[in-house]
Amino acid sequence: MYIHINRNIIKHGLQSVTRLLIKNATLATMVTGAEPYGLIPDGALAIENETIAYCGPLATLPEDMKDWPSRDVDGALVTPALVDCHTHIVFGGNRAREFEMRLEGATYEEIARAGGGIVSTVTATRAASEDDLLASALPRVDTLIAEGVTTLEIKSGYGLDIESELKMLRVAKRIAKERPVTVRTSYLGAHAVPADYKGKSDLYLDEVCLPALKQAHEEGLVDAVDGFCEGIAFSPEQIAGVFAAAKALGLPVKLHAEQLSNLGGAALAAKFGALSSDHLEHLDEAGVKAMAEADTVAVLLPGAFYTLRETQSPPVDLLRKHGVSMAISTDCNPGTSPLTSLLLTINMACTLFRLTPEEALSGVTRNAAKALGLADRGMLQKGLRADIAIWNAAHPAELAYRIGFNPLEDRIWGGA
Repeated sequence: MYIHINRNIIKHGLQSVTRLLIKNATLATMVTGAEPYGLIPDGALAIENETIAYCGPLATLPEDMKDWPSRDVDGALVTPALVDCHTHIVFGGNRAREFEMRLEGATYEEIARAGGGIVSTVTATRAASEDDLLASALPRVDTLIAEGVTTLEIKSGYGLDIESELKMLRVAKRIAKERPVTVRTSYLGAHAVPADYKGKSDLYLDEVCLPALKQAHEEGLVDAVDGFCEGIAFSPEQIAGVFAAAKALGLPVKLHAEQLSNLGGAALAAKFGALSSDHLEHLDEAGVKAMAEADTVAVLLPGAFYTLRETQSPPVDLLRKHGVSMAISTDCNPGTSPLTSLLLTINMACTLFRLTPEEALSGVTRNAAKALGLADRGMLQKGLRADIAIWNAAHPAELAYRIGFNPLEDRIWGGA
């Protein structure tokens, strides 16, 4: 098993198991049904190789599993391992000065138009080597792993030239080799217009964004394609062109949409069958309906809402009304959400957006996996991947309740 807590052993604590029986557990399976959290008290969970072989009451455990090597967890909470489905965790430099500027009254848009924001991170990211970017990203990744994260999405979007975008994606793939975590990459070349293409956004898309996407795909570096649909970034028409190119390559899409205004980005993304639309503070009911019809996940990002001191929260009631799946994520990035705690994100989703603790836990397990197109994880269910977290807690609501406390005892990644 993988024992998590000391970050010094993150690279060295992985131990393969062929069979393992976890018994006397409080199982929060996160399988939808009559019981909140899919809760099974006095439960047992059997792992064989990388897969869950049984999950259910201990009383109905198959006879041939009762003599498997076992661990009695004495009623401890067992959940699916956590999934952080929206991060920008690879970047150069930091933007602490911009944090000060916002406290002094500058808005996100004012900072961006003055050459700060995303563009300032671009300068630092272009100047950094792959090794430098890896070295700066790993402590952030380690912090997430230590809170039970086993699957992590990482976006490009701070290079904004062909080689720098590819460099970011290569680093993201290297993280998966350096640490026991599954990494899904999203190409975000349509994140911002770099200074050298100021006023020429269409030319940037034609000369940089789309050629880099094609090359990233050829090198096997990209799992999905993202974009930023805002007045300070790209129009719906421009994003549609990027998404058409993604679909031609057989890549799924997702979108930063309706964060600062409502340009109809979520509805556009839904037309392309997007895995997710993210942020969504200014989303209207028409956009919610479009997402519901396309089964597009709403990824809510309370860290950015908090850091930017926003006042308009996502339309959670409308998302519930129309049955849109809600995920939550750290949005770890240097400017608007320098957050590396998914447990704190769970609490913030409840306190800032009024999600229930069950919705929040679904948002970092089942629905977060769905937002990445991963149907093999996010629940405790026979046949799914054995990505599991064991907590020093008696009830899943405790994971949303505490602030700044990490109750993780063990983390199992693919049965290891």
